Amino acid sequence: MDIPIYTVDAFTKVPFEGNPAAICLVDPEHDLSEAQMQKVAAEMNLSETVFLRNKEKNGSFSKGNSFHIRWFTPTNEVNLCGHATLATAAVLYNELRNPSSSVKFDSLSGELVVSKDGNGFVMNFPLNETIVQDKAEYHKLLELIVSVDCVERVEYSPPTKKLLVRLTDKMTRKQLESLTPDISSMMAAEVTGKVKGVIVTLKGSTENGAVSSDGETYDFISRYFAPWNGIPEDPVTGSAHTVLAYYWGKVLSKKTLFARQCSRRGGDVRMRVLEGDRVDLIGQAVTVLKGAFIL
Repeated sequence: MDIPIYTVDAFTKVPFEGNPAAICLVDPEHDLSEAQMQKVAAEMNLSETVFLRNKEKNGSFSKGNSFHIRWFTPTNEVNLCGHATLATAAVLYNELRNPSSSVKFDSLSGELVVSKDGNGFVMNFPLNETIVQDKAEYHKLLELIVSVDCVERVEYSPPTKKLLVRLTDKMTRKQLESLTPDISSMMAAEVTGKVKGVIVTLKGSTENGAVSSDGETYDFISRYFAPWNGIPEDPVTGSAHTVLAYYWGKVLSKKTLFARQCSRRGGDVRMRVLEGDRVDLIGQAVTVLKGAFIL
């Protein structure tokens, strides 16, 4: 069987920046097993590979608006992936010219809705709360990432199993970008399964260099490490921003936020915190590869 596949760079308007994801369009007659999907994801070796199916038996990718979506890293399936969802919407709208005003994805995290907004896309996701933690509990893990003296606060998001590490305001963007975590030792330091990813974040300011190429100051900047899911560092992470939007929205008393994920590739994310524990993530995407996977 031939499975149409696209590679899309998400949270960027420039090829080879942002976060790449592979999108596989699976017809109803192609009954891929979980083992096959995992092998494809491992072969693609991107942070996430999407498998998209129509919810309706005779549905069309170019005309339908209701789909099933699953996300696989090179090593395992995950419950939520923002950048790969954005990339999927970009394929439906930009490549297949789907005319729907919005598209809905049934997922392990519930229903996700994406709509087109000018040159970008708006994803409506769950807003994931955080709970304050004792730094001492994570001392060993933190020391593998940054000096504990540079950590202002540690919080934990139970729904996503993400640990949020806020750096002190004396830190700079350059220092955040210069961090070199000991990835293999991080995995050895956390074996309970409680933590599946670590967000390191810093409040933005003009003084610490958190300014976009257009001169706009970021509300916050971050990096994200998830070796437990086979991702040493993720370039731009939508699911992490569902956690960051909760934390920084509360700290800054803001409903609208602008952020940068400061990986080597990097990408910008805009957020709107909504009522009912939801958040809009807004970004752009560009297709860089089209083809077919032969199984």
